[in-house]
Amino acid sequence: MKIVIGGQVEKKEIEGMVKEFDDTIETVIKSDMDGAMLIKSGQADYYLGACHTGGGGALAMTIAIAGREVCETVSMPGRKPNEEQIIQAVKDGKKAYGFTGDHAETAVPLILKAIRDKG
Repeated sequence: MKIVIGGQVEKKEIEGMVKEFDDTIETVIKSDMDGAMLIKSGQADYYLGACHTGGGGALAMTIAIAGREVCETVSMPGRKPNEEQIIQAVKDGKKAYGFTGDHAETAVPLILKAIRDKG
């Protein structure tokens, strides 16, 4: 599995969380545009991005390039990640996940667990 990490904040920290969860996951840190292109072209399986709003800087390019239908905002200021929402998003085939930087420690493991458990 290959995960591209984009967004505006916490990129190295997110990469560390992914590796801590499962060190066999291939990660690459890219600009938002390059990350979106990797998702659209199928060269990466998933995209994780953090910003201050959870959807703006984290997902704007991916929404524009790959389409809203593959994107999910899993947290925003005042709205923490919801495990059931994340599980449903993975089941629905979402590939790109945005969240606020301060929710990364919760969001990243929940997203990775949902991906792993989907079978």
